[in-house]
Amino acid sequence: MSETGALDARRLGATLSGRYAAIQVVASTGSTNADLREAATRGAEDRTVLIAEEQTAGVGRRARQWASPKGSGLYISVLLRPGGVPFANLGSLSVVAGLAVREVAAGLGVDAVLKWPNDVLAGPERAKCAGILAEAVAGDDTTVILGIGLNVLPLGENVPAGPGGLPATSLAEQGATETDRAEIASRLLTGFDELERRWRLAGGSLAEAGLLGDYRRYCATLGQDVEVQLPDGSALTGRAADIDPAGQLQVDVPGGERYTVFAGDVVHVRPAKA
Repeated sequence: MSETGALDARRLGATLSGRYAAIQVVASTGSTNADLREAATRGAEDRTVLIAEEQTAGVGRRARQWASPKGSGLYISVLLRPGGVPFANLGSLSVVAGLAVREVAAGLGVDAVLKWPNDVLAGPERAKCAGILAEAVAGDDTTVILGIGLNVLPLGENVPAGPGGLPATSLAEQGATETDRAEIASRLLTGFDELERRWRLAGGSLAEAGLLGDYRRYCATLGQDVEVQLPDGSALTGRAADIDPAGQLQVDVPGGERYTVFAGDVVHVRPAKA
């Protein structure tokens, strides 16, 4: 296992040559997603990547804070312009990114699973190792900013559990065989590139891209009795039965009805109380 210092954009660019239009590494920023949203309005190219050593205002879904300590993780955003993908299928990009993160973790010897809609959990206690945020950008063409926050090195004792109550963990804490952040960034961006191209060619359909079966296999949410908390304060309780081709959760409720739950409409998905 090796560890390195600061990330090097030139090293990453050489390793990932031909996969991305541009790769930039910055020492610190508020939010890589916010920066790329601004870059998108200025015409930044499809497959532009921004990585920060530190985020001072990193956020996840529903503007929740994401701890981004300097030098301990990978804070990556990718600007994508997937023309031809219907707007309704854009949310499944989080599934694509989740599969890429899980594959990297598994390749490092870390036991990792996916929690719908946007978390990667690791270790026997299923603590949160990564979070994913896909945000559509208003404009004339289809543009999405895909953000990934992956904990690589231990975060320290002062990082609280997230709003969903999940404690934080890191690849290192779960026995990763490699903790060189540049190497892990290269593996992650390579894997995401390959999966995203399949997704894009399939018009954003996870089934047609051959990714739906993989997500079902690794999604720990499926088969659980869950409570889905909604923005209006109500909750939907039932069995997490399936994931549809657009990446939405299907919940079977008492009485035999099946509801499709959209990621953007969910506050939390938690195990149902016994």
